[in-house]
Amino acid sequence: MPDRDRTSIGTAVLGAGPAGLTAAYVLTQRGERGVVLEADDQVGGISKTVEVDGYRFDLGGHRFFTKLAPVEKLWEDAMGDEFLTRPRMSRIYYDGKYFDYPLTAKDVVGRLGLWESTRCALSYLAAQLGPRDEAETFEEWVTQRFGRRLYKAFFETYTEKVWGIPGSEIRSLWAAQRIKNFSLFQAVLTLLGLQRDHVTTLIEEFRYPRLGPGQMWEVIAKQVEESGIPVKLGQPVTSLRHRDGLVHSVVTRDGDAERWLSVDGVVTSLALADLVSMLEPAAPPHVVEAARGLRYRDFCLVALMTSEEDAFPDNWIYLHDPETRAGRVQNYGAWSEGLVRPGSTCLGVEYFCFEGDEVWEMPDEEAVAMATEDLEAIGLLDPSQVFNGVKVRVPKAYPMYDSGYREAVAEIRGYLESFENLVTFGRNGLHRYNNQDHSMWTAILATVNQTDGTSHDVWSVNHKAEYLEEGPLAEGLADLDLVA
Repeated sequence: MPDRDRTSIGTAVLGAGPAGLTAAYVLTQRGERGVVLEADDQVGGISKTVEVDGYRFDLGGHRFFTKLAPVEKLWEDAMGDEFLTRPRMSRIYYDGKYFDYPLTAKDVVGRLGLWESTRCALSYLAAQLGPRDEAETFEEWVTQRFGRRLYKAFFETYTEKVWGIPGSEIRSLWAAQRIKNFSLFQAVLTLLGLQRDHVTTLIEEFRYPRLGPGQMWEVIAKQVEESGIPVKLGQPVTSLRHRDGLVHSVVTRDGDAERWLSVDGVVTSLALADLVSMLEPAAPPHVVEAARGLRYRDFCLVALMTSEEDAFPDNWIYLHDPETRAGRVQNYGAWSEGLVRPGSTCLGVEYFCFEGDEVWEMPDEEAVAMATEDLEAIGLLDPSQVFNGVKVRVPKAYPMYDSGYREAVAEIRGYLESFENLVTFGRNGLHRYNNQDHSMWTAILATVNQTDGTSHDVWSVNHKAEYLEEGPLAEGLADLDLVA
């Protein structure tokens, strides 16, 4: 038996990423006791900032933009003058050309050329005139809106890089959450002078901590600790003990030792598959089976330090070139000068993979060579200027929206809701590809439900249109006061 602490720690917060630390922050604002338990040796989760030899890099490019007032206030209060306003520039590399992202129809038409644009337009027209059955898959959703030819050009290759499965096996919800619509027909009218040019884009600037997103979570973790809730790093949770619909203790591992902590409740951002596997007694067989069916996409970031100060102007570029194994490249100097050393920059080359596959297992030196070759081949990098590089593995980065995930999540959700003092939230805690602010908002709602006995709908976040960047914010959506 592990060592047992019979005095309750209050609420156990599992995970010290954006969602977990936000939950802990809410507990402090409501005068509740608790402890944050994190398996990693630093806070931030996938939003942490890694530092190597004076270079700081973000694991994936985390813009700070939200329509949720409590989230925005939390960010601004934490960062103050260290919270920068940055211009957004991102493009797609395809067929040797760079296209604006989000895609604008005028740019697509102008760069593809007359013949290919005509073929895309005919494909687009066919899609608009065709049957409009409800799209079940990513491929169907995009093809219905843009036509098959644009799908093949701008969506198929990159999407299959990200997920490792065909677009016909990815559920349409991911497309609805992540892709902005645009009208090719309106662009053609503009080019012919029959209509004034008006293209609605996503936000053109965003906020960003001067030293990367990890700076935000380091500050908030410090505030949480100063308010009386310890943040324990390097202490993974191995099991949750429960009885009669209540979790009464969690078991953590600290090195070779295990410790049994009595709790009043648990709020968790852990992956649903992991959470279910930790329950003792075990969940019913159908719930365990559902959890085993959930899949995750991992990725590896290869950071290249280069003496080229201005490699390219973008914050990030999507690499739709099928010959390039990398899926995206970040230019950290374009995010913040505070991330790089003067007279140089750092590029983050992203490889989507599955834990244990070739890219995941590739030694660091080989990964650095591969990333250098990939960027050289498409003209983004002079390899002679690269003087250092490092590889970072990121497990469970993206919950997969494959053919069986919806039913599996429903089974797990139904079972977890039978617990009176256990709530789950965040990207992996809901198995939903949430943005950072949405993950934080789910943590706020779930934690308030736990402390105040309210019934906010955590599962609707980022599922309804009002949460998306372009949609109007529903009245009253973000007026929750975090202070009791």
